[in-house]
Order: sequence, then structure tokens, then C-alpha cells
Amino acid sequence: AKTVLNRSLNQNIYITLTDHINFAVERFRQKIRFSNPLLNEIRAFYKEEYLIGEYAVALIERRVGVRLPVDEAGFIALHVVTAEYNTAMRETIDITNLIQKVVKIVTEYFGMSLDETSLNYQRFVTHLRFLAQRIVAGELLDSGNPEFNRLISEMYPEEYECSLKLREYIKDAYSHDVTEEETAYLAVHIRRIRT
Repeated sequence: AKTVLNRSLNQNIYITLTDHINFAVERFRQKIRFSNPLLNEIRAFYKEEYLIGEYAVALIERRVGVRLPVDEAGFIALHVVTAEYNTAMRETIDITNLIQKVVKIVTEYFGMSLDETSLNYQRFVTHLRFLAQRIVAGELLDSGNPEFNRLISEMYPEEYECSLKLREYIKDAYSHDVTEEETAYLAVHIRRIRT
């Protein structure tokens, strides 16, 4: 995972992931199955980490002789994401849920579906990942360029209105104030995924 992602990972992953894999193998042998309710979101939002999870499931099958279900690739991916973000698993799940809800709000607002394979979609999700991290950590993006914010609101009024809805949702759901600048950046990303 460190090599593929070219990122440092929190050292706790050696304990938490090993423990998870051990219990997953034990559960499988006891015919206890767990489904992963975030599997689709994990595949969409954490593509590289999910591929690492798939690789891990294949490696476990080769080494241990146990073919874990695809849901486990998603769980393993979440452990990798948690180690990347240096957060607790609960925070990683909160981040994933926030991204999923924001994407849903945007698609419903414009009555459209998104091309999850497009570069603009990937950029949008990456932006949302960092936004969600800041929200969970309680950090704010500087709001130091009012001219930029005004320009974006005039250039992309529909997208800016949608980003205001997102700001309202985040305030209500997470008690976090999204700055004007962050609202403008959301509008820019929304514009890109719409074109």
C-alpha cells in the first residue's frame, strides 16, 4: 500500500489491519458473513485503496487458502484510508458518508448522474476528501480572497447556489462553517463535473 500510494501510513495499520484480517479469516471459516454497506462508495471514492484491498484478498487466498468476499476488499481499503488520513476508523467512515451525501445532493440538485470514470469526477471526489478531512478535524480553509468568491458566484450562479446548499447541509449535519472560499471552490468543481 505504501509503495502503490507513495504515501506514509500511520504505523498502527500493522496492528489494526493484521487484527482485522485475522478476524475476517476466522469469521469466514465459521461461516459468519458481514456485508459492507459502504462498498460502492469505497470503490468510487477510494479507487487505489480499493484495488489494494482486492490485491490483499487475492494474496490471502494464495497464502491462507481462504477466499474472502469482495466486501473484505472494501474493509481493507478503509483500513488503508484510515492509515493515510491518520484518523480513527469512525472518522474515516464519517468522511466517506459525508462525501457520499455531498455527491447525492449535487446529483439530485441538477437531476443528473455523474460519470465516475471522468477526470473531473475524480478531481471533485479528491476535493471532497480533503474538505471532509478538514471538517472532521475541525479545520477551516482560509477565506482570504473575496474577489475570487464574487467572480465564481457570478460566472457559475447555478453551481454556486448548489454549493450554498452543500454549505447549509454541512453546517446542519456537522456544525461546521464552510468558508466563502471553500464554497466557491465547490462551485468550480461542480461546474467541471457538469460540463
